[in-house]
Amino acid sequence: MSVFAAFVLFLMTGSLVPVNRQFRQTPGGVPIFVVSNGFHTDVVLPLREAQTGHNWLLALQQPALTARFRHYPYVAFGWGNEGFYLGSMGGKFPGPKAIAGALFPSRTLMHVDFYRAAPDSGRHVVPLRISPGQYRLLTAYVQQSFQPDSLGQWQLRQPVGYTPEDFFFRARGRYHALRTCNDWTNQGLRRAGVRAALKAPLAGSVLYQIRQTR
Repeated sequence: MSVFAAFVLFLMTGSLVPVNRQFRQTPGGVPIFVVSNGFHTDVVLPLREAQTGHNWLLALQQPALTARFRHYPYVAFGWGNEGFYLGSMGGKFPGPKAIAGALFPSRTLMHVDFYRAAPDSGRHVVPLRISPGQYRLLTAYVQQSFQPDSLGQWQLRQPVGYTPEDFFFRARGRYHALRTCNDWTNQGLRRAGVRAALKAPLAGSVLYQIRQTR
């Protein structure tokens, strides 16, 4: 019981401890957004970014997606448990098996969602401006999260998502109670030098720290 209590205390207090406290937004920098549905967080990035020359359609290497989404301005990325993601299809809430399975090391997917416009500002959206160097670090982190096949291409796992504009790719890494979807988002921000939490198991943990930026 004492070990469990210490574990819960670590998770909760880690949310309040900032990393990269010195981070300041870059005027005229690359626009990114952290979005949440209350439980899960994604990072929304420019589909094509002029300052760094990065083009996510080229990185995805999916001609069908390029043809459909080449005029979209933004794309969102999230990482999470395969069973939970696929168990949520059709507006369903994942069953007990999927929920229990997410507590232990399990397979993961990358969720890719194309945006017709920048996310609306609101309680669950935090806009940021970061430097081109920080953006390169963030894009490298996202790219390293995809699981390539034997030819080095990212593997499309599920060609149909929750809407006609989102898809699932195979991902690296295992999901478990100490490595959640929100930890993935938080870790990406940390590596890019953006203010983040020491530990962020919950969506609120991620949003709380980045809202402290100036």
